[in-house]
Amino acid sequence: MPRSCTICEHPEREAIDRALVGETSNLSVSALFGVSESAMRRHKANHLPAKLVMAEKAHEVAEADDLIDQVRNLQQRALAILDRAEEAGELRTALAAISQARGNLELLGKLAGELAQGGQVNIHLNAEWIEIRGLIFDALQPHPQALHDVRTALAKPGVKNNGSS
Repeated sequence: MPRSCTICEHPEREAIDRALVGETSNLSVSALFGVSESAMRRHKANHLPAKLVMAEKAHEVAEADDLIDQVRNLQQRALAILDRAEEAGELRTALAAISQARGNLELLGKLAGELAQGGQVNIHLNAEWIEIRGLIFDALQPHPQALHDVRTALAKPGVKNNGSS
């Protein structure tokens, strides 16, 4: 049975994670919390990135929601101007409002992910992959040859992350 991460089970894990994210060295953090530097290194490599990626995703979602709200507000205002311009017979203003509304719709579509942007996904930054990778390496600790074989496979050309812990 694979051993569990002593840092993940530590009663002061949140403080340890905060210290690891800061400028403090692994050695200083391990001395401060009474854990081994190797455990600190493994935790930082295998478990902390997943937590950081999830926190960054949550932050990005909050920012995206705010941005979408702002664009929707602009869209409502552009449509209100369009209505007033049409009622007043101001065709130039109406055309400008239509152009702005179209731009807002395009931006909303991109923000909502409905329009293809030709982006590329880096699975190595995916929180689920980072967590799974850590679990795989933890499970393979008692099987050094299998662990070596997996690391070798991940280190082959074309694989951007060698999976070292």
